[in-house]
Amino acid sequence: MAITVTFPDGSTREYERGVTVVEVAEDIGSRLAMAAVAGMVDSRVVGLSLPLEEDVQMRILTFADAEGRAVYWHSCAHVMAQAVKALFPEAKLGIGPAIAEGFYYDFDVPEPFSPDDLERIEERMRQLIKEDASFVREVVSRAEAKRRMEAMGETYKLELIEELGADEEITFYRSGDFVDLCRGPHLPSTGRIKVVKLLSVAGAYWRGDEKRKMLQRIYGIAFESKQALKEHLERLAEIERRDHRRLGRELDLFSLHEEGGPGLVFWHPKGARIRTIIEDFWRAEHTRRGYDMVYTPHIAKAGLWETSGHLAWFRDDMYPSMDVDGVEYLVRPMNCPFHILMYKTQIRSYRDLPMRWGELGTVYRYERSGVLQGMLRVRGFTQDDAHIFCRPDQLEEEIVGVIDLALFMLSTFGYTEYVVELSVRDPETKDRYIGEDAVWEQAETALKHALDTSGLAYRRAEGEAKFYGPAIDIQMKDALGRGWQGPTIQVDFNEPKRFDVNYVGEDGDSHRVVMVHRTVLGSMERFVGGLIEHYAGAFPVWLAPVQAMVIPISDDQLGYAVEVTDRLKERNIRVSVDERREKMGYKIREAEQQKIPYMLIVGAREMEAEMVAVRKRGEGDLGVSSVEAFLDRISEEVERRSH
Repeated sequence: MAITVTFPDGSTREYERGVTVVEVAEDIGSRLAMAAVAGMVDSRVVGLSLPLEEDVQMRILTFADAEGRAVYWHSCAHVMAQAVKALFPEAKLGIGPAIAEGFYYDFDVPEPFSPDDLERIEERMRQLIKEDASFVREVVSRAEAKRRMEAMGETYKLELIEELGADEEITFYRSGDFVDLCRGPHLPSTGRIKVVKLLSVAGAYWRGDEKRKMLQRIYGIAFESKQALKEHLERLAEIERRDHRRLGRELDLFSLHEEGGPGLVFWHPKGARIRTIIEDFWRAEHTRRGYDMVYTPHIAKAGLWETSGHLAWFRDDMYPSMDVDGVEYLVRPMNCPFHILMYKTQIRSYRDLPMRWGELGTVYRYERSGVLQGMLRVRGFTQDDAHIFCRPDQLEEEIVGVIDLALFMLSTFGYTEYVVELSVRDPETKDRYIGEDAVWEQAETALKHALDTSGLAYRRAEGEAKFYGPAIDIQMKDALGRGWQGPTIQVDFNEPKRFDVNYVGEDGDSHRVVMVHRTVLGSMERFVGGLIEHYAGAFPVWLAPVQAMVIPISDDQLGYAVEVTDRLKERNIRVSVDERREKMGYKIREAEQQKIPYMLIVGAREMEAEMVAVRKRGEGDLGVSSVEAFLDRISEEVERRSH
């Protein structure tokens, strides 16, 4: 009996029932069959050997597809686990997924893996790849799966089996003499893996829980050619060169202290200077666009968070409560309930709306220690937060205004490429969200219309909405093409209902206000961390904590160097003078290492002529200039906020 296979372009072909995915690929073309790594059958990724028993929609996956790379890298994780078990029989297996760029596997071993161990494991993987053993899928009962894992002493796998649903299919994959509990799918055989490289090893708590055992996590990458691997390793080296944690230390911008508390950022003077520049610009632009600034407390009674819904929906991400005079208090995870309380201090008219209130408010959220990452994932951070209270008829226009502001802010800081998502409810799991269907539909429609009006291309992301409302999420791409979470715009009809937030309409009756939660940068910590990596620490002149360094050639010119410095300071240029008795070449190299945009060299001739010799970061010697001409040059760069 024939079945029909429908392809992405809408074309169809008929095959005998039981035809496999790879046979369909071979029918399309031998080159496609050779490149195929898996199939997408009715939105499910499957192995190439899967027989098709009914009409399906199908796409052949290659390494060029994200889903295909995931299958490729997941197969590499399986081979790595096989290599580790061969070299370290006492190792217990955790999990081994594909990730955004590569794969990892967690192992419980008596001693941490050394660099030499990684080399041995990688060499053993190459041997296993050369053997070209088939990946064989096997479906087993829950009882059989538990029996096997108990016999092998794989306690972590037993825990995973216990968590599987009663009706969930349990599969093992075998390659050679190695078998692993795994959902799959995998490549047809180990020989399909071409080039593999193990990158690093790190500690990782089992299931990301710091109360569980610390395992050893080995990260790796694999490609279909040596050239692709070479290019990837070069990119990793560039990422390492831009790492904000390393640059933060070298440029003396910030620090993190375990004794002060994990996930809490300490801003040093230079880092604080950058933050102040950003915040001053943020406030000025918001004021220009009709926002008023507010300040609110860092803690509040637990009852406030109960009314807002955070205790019911967000409790695991909040810090533990504290007892104050017998009353339970919590540090704030968000600012919105405070702004609502202030709004309700007066009766608001329809003429008062919209009201736009901005606050650079520091909030605290409990993140597991295993996911903390420098400034990018922290427990205490300052949101560039704002809330707009408006009438329903004003909603779409306000969202368009926020989109315009967000894109203006990002482009000013050098971000010109974006990925935009419309985050909405998953219609299959509405119990994860508060509020009525009609309200959600109204909010989602307003966001969609605003995006269409703004002319932005976007992806609809079902299931990514916040518990209280849908959102527009904008991810900006940095100099390496990596995405950073930035602006978010959320429409909320639910909190105004929970707090009974109203305005008096033109008809004299009370009407429910609509609330927009929004940030245009995100958090200051994450935004600055991303900026450090975007610019590799070499900030444009307007953002640089030190914009110019005056370097006297000898002590004889020190007095003149100080005079030049004072003239620059009078024009609000952030400038320092290097007074140390070091060689000029050493001073210049150090200023370059500190990524200072301009160096002004003053020797006997410059002092006599009342001039400066100008060097610019990345361009070298620009020649001799009068101090006034240099001031005009740098001031113009600052005013333009050039990148």
